[in-house]
Amino acid sequence: MPKHIIAVLNQKGGVGKTTTAINLAAYLAREGRSVLICDADPQANTTSGLGFDKNSLDATLYDVLFSRSQLDKTIHATNIKNLYLLPANGSLAGAEVELVAQQGRELKLKKNLELLEYDYVFIDCPPSLGLLSVNALCAATDVLVPVQAEYYAMEGLSQLLSTISQVRQALNPSLNLLGVVITLYDNRTSLSEQVKSELERHFGDKLFSTMIPRNIRLAEAPSFGKSIHEHDKWSKGARAYKALAQELENKLDG
Repeated sequence: MPKHIIAVLNQKGGVGKTTTAINLAAYLAREGRSVLICDADPQANTTSGLGFDKNSLDATLYDVLFSRSQLDKTIHATNIKNLYLLPANGSLAGAEVELVAQQGRELKLKKNLELLEYDYVFIDCPPSLGLLSVNALCAATDVLVPVQAEYYAMEGLSQLLSTISQVRQALNPSLNLLGVVITLYDNRTSLSEQVKSELERHFGDKLFSTMIPRNIRLAEAPSFGKSIHEHDKWSKGARAYKALAQELENKLDG
């Protein structure tokens, strides 16, 4: 059983879920932790963001969920030492419908991930609260919620927190809200400061002190199939994710 399984989840798109999953995983791997990223989003941005061609994969998470491929034959080593990927492609979109008829459908991912031995597993969730996200919440020990520093930041968060609470009550009583991390932060705007204040008021010490800035180098990195450390380790985005990885470990170990 992995030590920590972290679902990176927000049903809003464009909030930095994939960027956060990839770069936290990469920095922890660089510190010597064994880390797996599970791409649970049919868009498969994590898979392509780590340099894999999602259209040429023999097997993906979809095949694992429906017992069409063995887990150990589906996981790939990445070009970052200690970092591994359970990939996805567009076929995962069909899983939402196919899972409905499956017995124990909410626990399919959990039963696979608990067979593994990693220090960390990050699950990059789809931008929805469907069965794939519920599977991630059932498998997870912790939930990390990226929230963008923009006008509608709070929109949908109550529904997300309600879903987490329902999964905790019915399926995964030990599920922990690890925290909320602000992404796309711009300290030049009053809006970013207003969003930060509102999130502090709602979440208190559940809000990570490290904020991820708007940063062109961060935006570029996935198109090269690289983490931000590989792409530009001196950029503001790289320094922020390195600090966030340290803060995350401190929270989990504390």
